[in-house]
Parts: sequence; C-alpha cells; structure tokens
Amino acid sequence: MASTQPIYGSTELLQIADAVAREKGLSKDSVLEAMEQAIQVAGRRKFGHEHDIRAEIDKKNGEIKLYRVRTVVETVENEVTELTEAQAKKIDKTLVLGDELKDLLPPIDFGRVAAQTAKQVVLQKVRDAERDKQYEEFKDKIGEIVSGTVKRVEYGNVAVDFGRTEAVIRRDELIPREVFRVGDRIRAYISDVRREKTGPQIFLSRTHNDFLARLFAQEVPEIYDGIIEVKSVARDPGSRAKMAVHSKDPSVNPVLSCVGVRGSRVQAVVGELQGEKVDIIQWSPDQATFVVNALSSAEVSKVVIDENKNRIEVVVPDDQLSLAIGRRGQNVRLASQLTGWSIDILTEAVESERRAEEFNNLSALFIEALNVEEVIAHLLVTEGFTSIEEVAFIPVEDLADIEGFDESVAEELRNRAQGWLETKQQENAGKLAALGMDASLIDFAAANPVLTQEALEMLGEAKILTLDDFADLSTAELLDILPSSVIGSEDAGQVIMTARASWFEEGESGV
Repeated sequence: MASTQPIYGSTELLQIADAVAREKGLSKDSVLEAMEQAIQVAGRRKFGHEHDIRAEIDKKNGEIKLYRVRTVVETVENEVTELTEAQAKKIDKTLVLGDELKDLLPPIDFGRVAAQTAKQVVLQKVRDAERDKQYEEFKDKIGEIVSGTVKRVEYGNVAVDFGRTEAVIRRDELIPREVFRVGDRIRAYISDVRREKTGPQIFLSRTHNDFLARLFAQEVPEIYDGIIEVKSVARDPGSRAKMAVHSKDPSVNPVLSCVGVRGSRVQAVVGELQGEKVDIIQWSPDQATFVVNALSSAEVSKVVIDENKNRIEVVVPDDQLSLAIGRRGQNVRLASQLTGWSIDILTEAVESERRAEEFNNLSALFIEALNVEEVIAHLLVTEGFTSIEEVAFIPVEDLADIEGFDESVAEELRNRAQGWLETKQQENAGKLAALGMDASLIDFAAANPVLTQEALEMLGEAKILTLDDFADLSTAELLDILPSSVIGSEDAGQVIMTARASWFEEGESGV
C-alpha cells in the first residue's frame, strides 16, 4: 500500500465537530462524516473530478488524510480509477482482485471558493443528518398525541411548531368550525410521518378515530393501564361519536370508568373536541347485543342476523324509529361503523307486514307446488320451512314429528316435493337449451350456487353461452348483465376468477 502518514492534524476540527453536534442534537460521527465529504469535494476540485478522492479524519486527534483510490480489476476500463493486478503487485504484493489501492495525496490549501464549497457541504450534510434524526424520532410516534404551538395558518391548513420540528394539520383533519390563531396551543394525533427531500413531513389530525381513543387514555387510568380496552371508535367529528369499551376485570365497569365522577372524564374529552357528544358503549362478544348497545338509548324489540351478507335487521317500536335512526341517520350510521355490521332499522308494524307477506308467499308456494290445503301449507311455514328443497330432503321421521302429520303424510309430502323439483329442473333445462347454452357453463353454475337459474337465463339472453364466454367477462360487464338483486359485486368478481381458473388448468395439462 502507499504511504499513510497524516497530511495534517487539527484538534480544533474536533472541537468544532463537538460544538455543532451539541448545538444540533446530532452525533459527533455524523458531523465528522459531513466534514469528510466536504474535504473530498475540495480535493476533487483540486485534483480533478474524474478521480475517486476520499478523506478520512482521525476521531482521536483530528488528523486529516486525503487519498486517491483505485480498484484492482482484471480488465482496466478506466485508467484513472482502476489498475490491473500486475500493476498493483508492483506497489503492494498483498493486493488481489477487488482490493482498493489508496494513494496518499499532498495537503491542499483551501482557497476561498473551495472553502465556501466545503462549508456548504458541511451545512447541507448537517441539515440532512438533522432531518434524518427528526424522521427517526417521529416515525415511531405515529399514533401518539402531541402538543405544540400554532406557527401559521394558510388556506385553512395549520402549521404546528414543536421547537426544532414543524408539523401540519390539513384543513380536512380539523374539527369543523374550530378556528386556531398564531400562538394558540394545540393538541393533535400523529397520523403519518413521511421522509421528504425537504425534511420529514409530519401530518397531524384532530378528526382521526384514534385521537378520541388516545384522549380517553390520557383521562382514564384504567385504559392507560390496560384494564379497559377500547374496542372500536366511530366519529362524526365535532358532532357525535361512539366508543366501544371492554373491561378485562369483571369488577371494573368500563362505561362508568370512562364517564367518571359526575361525567368529569368524558367532559374533559368533549371540551377538547369542541363539544362533540360522546356515547360510551359496552362492547359485547355477542354481535346482536353489541349492535343493540351501539344504538344507545333506542329500545329494540328484535334482532335478525344475516351473517352471509354481514347485515343485521333491528326491529324497534314505532315511536322509537326516529331515535334509533338519529338526526340525518347519524345514530344508525355511527352504530354501523362501530360494529362493522350493515344495520337496517324496521318498525314493528313494517316488520309485521313483511313477515305476513313472506308467510303468505311461502304458503302459496307450498299450496301450488305440493298441491296441499292451506292449513298444511301454514303448518310447514310455521315449522320454519322456507323452500321446496327443505321439504324434499328432510328425513321422513323429522317431518312426521310435526303435530298432525304421520309417516304416510310425511312420505307423500316428500314425494310431491321431489316430483315438483324434478319437473322444475326439466323446465329450467329446457329454457337453457332453447337459449343454446353450453353444458360447460351449466355444469359450472351447478358447482357455484351464486349463478342461479335466473342468472343463467339472463346470461343466455345476453348471448353468454359458454364457460369461456363467461370467463372472458369483466366484473363490470357481468354486473351490467345481472342486477344487484341477483349477484353482488364481490361474488361477481370471485365467480369470474373461478371460471378463469379453468384456462390455467387447461394450459398446465397441455404442457
């Protein structure tokens, strides 16, 4: 290797690095690294930018060494930065391919321009290091509440000063109708931190659901200690909010703990949120109970759950309808967001009419399909039968257990139901044959119940006759053919992808 005697030293350099590091709150190593890069810039100005110039500062005594670096390669493409192994061996026999040869350069005199350039590099690197430190500091604080001072307000956006750092609250992240002026103290939730060229961008929010949860954690020791868990939050910022809570300790009432003595705890949060009314809801693992709790003060008569559609029907007395729905639908909307269920509110009168209509329609179906009297049809509906298929395939002994039936009646009803299904199946097959539908699509539909007979007939009328025709459709095209009452958008996308799987299976079998 070439000589590595120091060019010159400067304990003053280390003192400067110490001072800058303390002033900016940075590590001494990052400041020294910035100085090394500044010296490298000056070195390239003197010896040529085509050279690989590197500087090293001894962290103990401040000695500066400036090198020209060349890499040992098999074939030289750039004589300035590379040399062959044979050339390297003449200088240092220990060098092999891939090693770097450092040639010590003479001291350089920092002229005015070089010194100014070096200063700019140091300042820029110090700024970069400062920004990196701020980013690392705040990226782990996402989800926390911070306090600061309003520095400026521009077009409704609020810039918040935290000392050496600045954050922003966009206009849509402020609670409606709240106004801040320069110098005001403000608390907000850190929603995002991004690394940008101009420095870390810290985004705050006062409308985020977790802002409310964090405020309660500050006011309610049981939440902070983990005894009470905030399960979910739904907000209409500045107007109303719902928060579901659950206690891990059976002896602790989560709702009363969050409300506080004479409402002191909840009022502290309401004051911070500009008067936003907060309903504290008892969370329950039973979804029906949770939904009833989420509707707050509305009285509920009955709950009907449809897990397949993630929908819950809630029946309330006629005089409770407006209370359950809330002003402009706010109560039911927030309850739906809080629970994750789609909630339909029905009055007892409407629900009774609908049940009566369903009862009459089912009775009429059984009378026509099974050729039975009205009283037998009513018995079947009352016992919970909702389709001819259920009658056709129920065990005879179960059907015979119905009061007024015996095994002969049960057997006859099953035979009639099966006969009706066979006739219906033949009629359906005839309709599809008349449309010219290929067996591939019919068989596919049989394996995918979302494609009902009604759906197949609509597809046939739209000239979608083979499985390939169907698989070639986009989700939007399928939804244009089939209305939402026949198939949902999620089911449409899934069944198309299932149909396309046959293409890949054919391709694999042909390999």
